Amino acid sequence: MMLGQRVRQFGEKLVRRRPLEPRNESEIPTPHLNSFDLVVFGVNRTLRAGVYILAGAVAVYVTGPAIIISFLVAGLFALLSGFYFAEFGARVPCCGSVYLYSYVTMGQLHAFITGWNIILHFVLATAYLTRAWSYTFDSLIGNHISQVLEGTFSEHMPSFLAPYPDFVALALVLLMAGLLILGVHVTARVTKVSTGINALVLSFIIISGFIKGDLHNWQLTEQDYKLAASGSSDSYSLGPLGSGGFVPFGFEGILRGAAVPFYSFFGLNAIVTTGKETPNPQRSIPWSIGIFISICFLAYSGVSAALTLMVPYYQIHPYNPLPQAFHHVGWAPAGYFVAVVILCALFYSLLVVMLTMSRLICAMAEDGLLFRGLGKIYARRGTPIVAILVSAILSGIMAVLFEIHHLVELLSVGVLLAYFLVAFSVLVLRYQPDQSFSKKEKVEEETEMEPIVEGNPSPSVPEAGTSNPLKSLCNPISTTPTLKSGQIVYGCAFLLVLLLTILSLLLALWPSRVFSGDPGFTAGAVLLLLLIMWITVIIWRQPQNPSPLHFRDLPYTLDMGSDTAWRRRVIKTHQLPTSILLMNTPLVLNPVNSSK
Repeated sequence: MMLGQRVRQFGEKLVRRRPLEPRNESEIPTPHLNSFDLVVFGVNRTLRAGVYILAGAVAVYVTGPAIIISFLVAGLFALLSGFYFAEFGARVPCCGSVYLYSYVTMGQLHAFITGWNIILHFVLATAYLTRAWSYTFDSLIGNHISQVLEGTFSEHMPSFLAPYPDFVALALVLLMAGLLILGVHVTARVTKVSTGINALVLSFIIISGFIKGDLHNWQLTEQDYKLAASGSSDSYSLGPLGSGGFVPFGFEGILRGAAVPFYSFFGLNAIVTTGKETPNPQRSIPWSIGIFISICFLAYSGVSAALTLMVPYYQIHPYNPLPQAFHHVGWAPAGYFVAVVILCALFYSLLVVMLTMSRLICAMAEDGLLFRGLGKIYARRGTPIVAILVSAILSGIMAVLFEIHHLVELLSVGVLLAYFLVAFSVLVLRYQPDQSFSKKEKVEEETEMEPIVEGNPSPSVPEAGTSNPLKSLCNPISTTPTLKSGQIVYGCAFLLVLLLTILSLLLALWPSRVFSGDPGFTAGAVLLLLLIMWITVIIWRQPQNPSPLHFRDLPYTLDMGSDTAWRRRVIKTHQLPTSILLMNTPLVLNPVNSSK
């Protein structure tokens, strides 16, 4: 009996949701953003390192010139993802991160998994950015650093790690950690300036590509490949040919190419989490998501088209594509200029990623989902020093040991998992009764329910039609969600994920046996499909919540996603001088002067 009670208490803790703390009217921010601000914010989060680096590796090894189609496929799926991100955000009456939304709506276990997944994403992104910065910087000075390190360490490195440890990337991570500890922040004005510079440089790259490009590079043959191989002296310059032409690696290559850069559209969650600060989020958020996806697709596809027109896809440098492309067409000064811009863009992106990661770690530590010590705030600067150092160490280890394309693959897996968690949450929440978000509302509900229970001590009589559990699965009595129907959807959703995972493994590991008519494998695949269809019908038959979704007012406390929320939370939790934190935010790349 005691063991069962403990197991039940442990299960209740796993699904325990975090209540939101009501704020005073003076603390509720007035809407100060518009659709243009949301688009700029999302584009700035997206058009960073990926647009300058990612196209090279994907075009060389995965898609060829068909990378344009891959970005179109990724953009369409990102658009659908943006809509259910918006639905997820509409269910929580506050601004914040996906981690906060998961904690408020789904419970502690789901928030723990979501938070760890996002931290992993930031760690990999930091390692990827520093490694890309190191490659670009090394190319500017003639690849001397990589040649020395590779000649010294390549014989001692395992095959699954990078050819050499990248100590430049490690030094950059430590430098950024030092700047963050000193109190470096980013302002909205610098964000807009950075976005404008990015747009100008990308326009220059796209226009240059169409001027210096050659359509023959989309119609390459084996003869062109042999000619390039005979005159090539650069070990990075020749990738696989495939079948040649515009789609050298077939339809499979297009789909693989769409999966790899999917993380590049992760900035759309920033639109959802900040869109509630607009006067009319019902209109601003959908329009902003559509415009954002269109701009990102045009930028990525334009740069990819320019790159594959200037250089044959098998000669593209996988880790430093754009500067090498300008050198290939004889525009060396433009190549150096683009390399410097890339270094600045990577540096800025690294600052934003590491700042956001440290705040998320600090938030999870204060919620008790990580070690409490990670939430310690440096009193003189108002910065989470322990969170910054731990995240920098993890990112530095990843940057030193792993190759950039391995980091990109892991990064894409993490983003896909984050999208899956949000989609799973939306599916479950559609069939749940209305939730209360604050402690006060929950206490009132419990108070109202107590007299009903006391006044009706007789055992409850089951409703007609509910005696047959199997019948109630497909024919529920209530037309509105109940606790029972919500639990049914929760269990069916978990079972659906499990069956889809088994089916995916079966098709990935033994596709030939499944499609060749092998009795065991084919019967297993058919049985899994039938179970998936049956569970889908059960979920579909359950009553959905009829309450209209709209982006409500923000009467509850903010998460740590914005500088305003960060200052408020630090002041409240650690009683730091307000002057220190107010001086901290407006300065960009300028530490706080605590002596004032």
